[in-house]
Amino acid sequence: MKCKILLVGYGWRSQIYRRAIANLSNEFELCGVLMRSEQRALEIEKEIGIRATDDFDTALSWDPDFVILCVSKVATKEWLIRFMKHQIPVLCETPPAGSVEELNEIWKENIRLKGKVQIAEQYFLQPYYRALQNIVHSGILGEILTVNMSAIHGYHAMSIFRKLLGIGFENCTITGNRYELPVTITRNRAGWHETGEVIPTIRDRADIVFDNGKIAFFDFDKQHYFSPIRSRRWNVQGIRGEIQNDMVCYLNERNQPITERMYREDDGINNIDGWSHRFISFRGERIYENPFPGLRINDDEIAVTDLLVGMKHYLETGEDIYSLQNGLQDAYLDLMREEAITSGKSIRTTNQSWICEVTEKDREQ
Repeated sequence: MKCKILLVGYGWRSQIYRRAIANLSNEFELCGVLMRSEQRALEIEKEIGIRATDDFDTALSWDPDFVILCVSKVATKEWLIRFMKHQIPVLCETPPAGSVEELNEIWKENIRLKGKVQIAEQYFLQPYYRALQNIVHSGILGEILTVNMSAIHGYHAMSIFRKLLGIGFENCTITGNRYELPVTITRNRAGWHETGEVIPTIRDRADIVFDNGKIAFFDFDKQHYFSPIRSRRWNVQGIRGEIQNDMVCYLNERNQPITERMYREDDGINNIDGWSHRFISFRGERIYENPFPGLRINDDEIAVTDLLVGMKHYLETGEDIYSLQNGLQDAYLDLMREEAITSGKSIRTTNQSWICEVTEKDREQ
């Protein structure tokens, strides 16, 4: 039986979900779109041929199995609570709120209303980050002590830091700085630019020192997602080795240093196959395999599609794909990072309301 999904909001991110639902049409069905205004709902119906409404009760009458909430962080809390009251499961786009107060309010309402909320944090499901996690979990690097990342922003970065460092809900001290620097524009969501125009860009740097001694070094330029002249960089250091981008340096069982590379395999490169990602290998073994082989989708779309499958599994078993607690913690750490940068002061995090409800399963994530 197909899982029926209601989309709330229809921006850039919602369109990715719509394509993912269409790609897995044997498992999922988009039953409709809920918008803020009648005019926008009519535009959506005309644009994509899917029924849309601005009426909450009408949308509920379509009997969705779960909702994908893709609205602004300002509006997220209101929508979440409305669906919690009706016991409708929600896959909530990040971040779940825009302030520490709202994060705590959402958690308190979730407890009161027994909400069924998962967070649509997709980065840990992207091929490269899954491969990193698998190498870390193999133990060849020993205990991971530091992660230095210049690739993804805010709460997404906090999620990856916590995954790679094995951080649950430990508190930390954050210091940071913000710089405005010029760069030549090359590409953004609208496409390529070849005018040579120089624009200002913001670069944030922060040191996040957890109470257990592990450290995350955050370094993000707003051009990192699109610009080919602002390359992404990763460094994951453990007691017995490190990962530097796709190179892995580690000690073997005789304590001899070994350097090997991760290899990515895609169909459609230099041949006539339709493009699709296949796997990432290391030491002659596949450490990540695309769960949707043959689909012509990029890494982010692979992760988003994986979220859909995970959400369905959550409904069937209660097993989290990405728990509300983890999403709240990521958002909280990012808000504290922003405060440290804008205030110029050292910021200490403290236990928030969702910490006392953390389960052993969450701690292991």
